[in-house]
Amino acid sequence: MSSPDADVVPPDEVFPPTLREVMLRPRWIGVLALCLVIAGVFAWLGQWQLGRALQSNPIPPGATEVVQPLADVAAPGEYVPEPLVGQRVTATGTWIPGDFIVVSSRFNDGAEGYWVTGQFRIAEEVPAQPVSVAVAIGWVPTREEALAAAAELEEQARAAGSDDAPLAITGRLISDEGPVPPSRAGDPLELTRMSPAALLSRWHDVAGLDVYRAYIAAEVPLAGLQAISSPAPADAPLNWLNIFYALEWAVFAGFAFYLWYRLARDAWEKEVEDLEDAQAAAEDAQARG
Repeated sequence: MSSPDADVVPPDEVFPPTLREVMLRPRWIGVLALCLVIAGVFAWLGQWQLGRALQSNPIPPGATEVVQPLADVAAPGEYVPEPLVGQRVTATGTWIPGDFIVVSSRFNDGAEGYWVTGQFRIAEEVPAQPVSVAVAIGWVPTREEALAAAAELEEQARAAGSDDAPLAITGRLISDEGPVPPSRAGDPLELTRMSPAALLSRWHDVAGLDVYRAYIAAEVPLAGLQAISSPAPADAPLNWLNIFYALEWAVFAGFAFYLWYRLARDAWEKEVEDLEDAQAAAEDAQARG
């Protein structure tokens, strides 16, 4: 039978702190305050991305089908705002000889073929700086036809001269597809993406030139080319990429609190372990003594 004093705790025994006690210490409250600031910044960034995804003033239905002057829709060197991608635009200018380039891997209503592209120099009333826009002129199913059309366009551009009246073109304004590295197996000079940046590296007469980032898919083909299939853009009030970014920022905000909890718990576990080790060492020393 145990004595009445068997369950009495020795006066020198130290109890380990609880996790709650450790979290309420000034040090960890300060860390929590820092995490709150970081999470607040992440939450603001997520709200900003969500605001960009939800268009507060979407363009009216059918607005992209109303032809607008190119300069009213986009500016050289700038990205086209998402609601205006696919907008029908018009521009006046001349073709630059030597810059009719074939782009492969172009699909037209499901059929693979080639585009013939050209540098279209914008006619300015007060020419302060030359400005050009890349134009996809038309589509054909074979490279031979594309090269023949490019040669014909070259002859017409050289014959036109600088004294002829500027031409007017109409088409859809489409975002740059971005350049890609050339294939090692194929022709290193072959272009498979419609990228004004890649075309610019092959154009002539580019000293001081300003270029539109987007390109125009012409509605009326030239030199026997076929019209490029470019339907009206579908109404899309949501930008899913921005929504994805907003969710990412929310995850980051949650991770800031988890990081505080994990650091505090690690400190608590270490403190408890050190205390248990100290007590075990004291008991061992007392037993030996």
